[in-house]
Amino acid sequence: MTQTSEAPAAIQVQKPPARFRIHRAWFVAAVTFVTIIGAAAFRSLSGLLIDPLHQEFGWSRGTIGAAVSINLALYGLTAPFAAALMDRFGIRRVVAVALTVIALGSGLTVWMTAAWQLLLCWGLLVGLGSGSMALAFAATVTNRWFTERRGLVSGILTAASASGQLIFLPLLSWMITRHDWRPAAVTVSLAALAVVPFVWLLLRDHPADVGASPYGAQEFVPKPAPVQGAARRTVKVLLSAMRTGPFWLLAGTFAICGASTNGLVQTHFVPAAHDHGMPVTAAASLLAVIGVFDVVGTIASGWFTDRFSPRRLLAVYYALRGISLLFLPLLLAPTVHPPMIFFIVFYGLDWVATVPPTLALCREHYGDDSAIVFGWVLASHQVGAALIAFLGGVARDTFGSYDVVWYASGALCAAAALMALVIRRRPAGPALAAA
Repeated sequence: MTQTSEAPAAIQVQKPPARFRIHRAWFVAAVTFVTIIGAAAFRSLSGLLIDPLHQEFGWSRGTIGAAVSINLALYGLTAPFAAALMDRFGIRRVVAVALTVIALGSGLTVWMTAAWQLLLCWGLLVGLGSGSMALAFAATVTNRWFTERRGLVSGILTAASASGQLIFLPLLSWMITRHDWRPAAVTVSLAALAVVPFVWLLLRDHPADVGASPYGAQEFVPKPAPVQGAARRTVKVLLSAMRTGPFWLLAGTFAICGASTNGLVQTHFVPAAHDHGMPVTAAASLLAVIGVFDVVGTIASGWFTDRFSPRRLLAVYYALRGISLLFLPLLLAPTVHPPMIFFIVFYGLDWVATVPPTLALCREHYGDDSAIVFGWVLASHQVGAALIAFLGGVARDTFGSYDVVWYASGALCAAAALMALVIRRRPAGPALAAA
């Protein structure tokens, strides 16, 4: 009797370590990472479309930039509502629908013959779909599944977009150069559709769905009830955050972040390099290399955010980015030379390194509402990107070059560095969002 009673006890002690050696949260993070990579194709195409559409249809760069501008603005403005919808309907439902809308919008562009159709397909549909796949998606996954290593995880998930850019940019630029822009648009559509079953079968909304606790949590966290009135809650959180100083500083710095990355470099680097005689494939490859170092820089930024002041990190990131953009007009040439390679590496390390510390500051000041607040901060990021995407095209049409836009963006980054240093620590006590 003694032996039979002791045996089960021995087995019971040995099983849990073997079963829970790798926490389920890391598998969810991996699924999210791959999902964002698959959806990154649509983000890689906008800068490659400017010259082909200008040549085929005769549309001005300002008109094409307007479509990209609508896309970028909706990418940001949809994000906070998408975060609330994820609380109401679940992550995988929202993401699956978003990917389907992206596939529809990109696929329909192959039949367009007028500029308004570009505004509708690439601007409206792809903008709405991509907004639901924005960084608020990564913020929601991080907040639900992790209580430790949040800075690192947010850095890894942010880097997924750059990884997708690395994969798709060379492929899409090769398609456009060898064939036409239409096969590239179809590739974007198919890539988005291919991710849908992957999301539906493997992604889970909350640790409680699989009987687990968030990574680093000391006790089980029950799944909250679906939040009713997603739109009302989103607006209410915005109105509450607008009464605080940190929100305006975070929104202002992130608007400049978007202007100096997605709006400027991602949209206009390839045509600007082509203006100086560089082949489109070479310029697109350089943009892809930025994605390589962006992965390193963003993951490192997440690691730094867990250990250092996010305010000081933001100030350093914006200052270094501004300096690099001031030198870029001097580096553009028909061939790729060592100083340009240095710029690509330097700028790539800083591309979206601002995201982990910005997320950390949102969590610090706004608690449980931080994902929605970050969605609104991301909206400012995309509004800044949209303005520069449009104004960059107008500047090229007006002045015949992009130089004035590079210099203006460098000055804006210097202002963002100062704004980041002004953000104060949240005083001890209940989260502002709960007030």
